Amino acid sequence: MNTTLKTLGWGPHFARQIELDPDGDPPSHPVRIAAVHRARLDGFSADGPISLSPVVAAGLYAVGDWVIATGSAASAPLERTTEITRRAAGEESKPQLIAANVDTLGIVTSCNADFNVARLERYLAMCAASGCLPLVILTKADQCDDPADYVKQAEKLSPMLSAIAVNATDDEDVKRLNPWCSDGQTLALVGSSGVGKTTIQNRLTDVIDTTQDIRAGDAKGRHTTTNRNLRATFAGGWLIDTPGMRELRLVDAEAGVHEVFGDITELAASCKFNDCAHVTEPGCAIRAAIAAGDLDTDRIERWRKLEKENRFNTATVGENRGHLKRLQKMYDEGQARGKAKRKT
Repeated sequence: MNTTLKTLGWGPHFARQIELDPDGDPPSHPVRIAAVHRARLDGFSADGPISLSPVVAAGLYAVGDWVIATGSAASAPLERTTEITRRAAGEESKPQLIAANVDTLGIVTSCNADFNVARLERYLAMCAASGCLPLVILTKADQCDDPADYVKQAEKLSPMLSAIAVNATDDEDVKRLNPWCSDGQTLALVGSSGVGKTTIQNRLTDVIDTTQDIRAGDAKGRHTTTNRNLRATFAGGWLIDTPGMRELRLVDAEAGVHEVFGDITELAASCKFNDCAHVTEPGCAIRAAIAAGDLDTDRIERWRKLEKENRFNTATVGENRGHLKRLQKMYDEGQARGKAKRKT
């Protein structure tokens, strides 16, 4: 690929954030982050690959970010167009950046036992909160009698999403994904282990990573991708492959949950009482829709679960952010007192 700022995905949103030189050109070293390491950032500039030292904590950068390089130092990330975030796995109550400045989020699942409506809704809520366009990629279409049925099930979940069934082992079939990763566009892949994300990457880019077989019993696989990387695609765009997610916990995704379950939230606004719990209250529009057969009770329960989870995770992460800010303030005050004592 003939790399330029435009083909890297640079646009007016980022140009407005920096000072132009006297000729009206951007600084000579805008860099797009391709990989984040503990003490190093790998990236691409118009001049080619570059390695930089972060000026803020590495965890504050995401693959896909734009920074300005001064020598070998990277600025803090420029304001993002989109930001894909989840609550960190395990017991940590903090957000984890997945990727930034992504145009389309490819939610990869399979035409087999991995296909799960509740999990897809969770990914779609994360996608809607991030600002990306959703694309459901259904792999193993060649091993399924009716892949079109899976496509229909996926497309019913949101009027905003596109769904496509592919044979990830077929070079020509995978090229049907080119419209989402060409002309400087960035496609990020998320999904469980073993669904074919790495296989797709191997056919869209010149990077060949190893893949693992899946278990026949439950269609689950083992992690093959261990970190996130920005890869150039043959179509002239960019691909971010991510490790398989064993758990996806939403955070700061209230708008995303409302968008995915827009039919339910619109009905809830018609309830007689503003604080309706949709259980026994009179004049409940949601209970009326269930009684009329217009709403599925399972879908209601999935909505309630995601709303409750997002509220809890967002509050917990917010408390952790506040604690970190207090610690930082104490540290800064201690540093200032130390400097004052040295001066005297």
